[in-house]
Amino acid sequence: MFQIVFNEISAAELSALGTLEQLELLEEFKVGKEDLTNLSGERFGKIDRDGVVLYRFRAKDYRFYFEVKESAVIVHRVLHKGTFSDFMFRSKLPLAEDEALASSKHFWKLIDEGRNARRL
Repeated sequence: MFQIVFNEISAAELSALGTLEQLELLEEFKVGKEDLTNLSGERFGKIDRDGVVLYRFRAKDYRFYFEVKESAVIVHRVLHKGTFSDFMFRSKLPLAEDEALASSKHFWKLIDEGRNARRL
């Protein structure tokens, strides 16, 4: 297992949820090296842009977007699935969720905001 580190944006997104929902999500969010080498597509996904690898973890109706650096998982954003379902519906892309996100400038702007936020 990796150490999980939330930045101030992802921590705020998580803390905006009810306490029980937070606990349920955090109980599910466990990341091991084997999860990242054998991506299932169902719970874990991989998004790549210009050599920068970002991972996605699905838990209930939420998506955790994170990077792995050394022995830590750095969570950049925790977003409700509707955020990207709406995006894909509006853009009518015939791609999988991860592929559509990899090409979305709006998505990477959200991630960059999280990447540049202070870690808690």
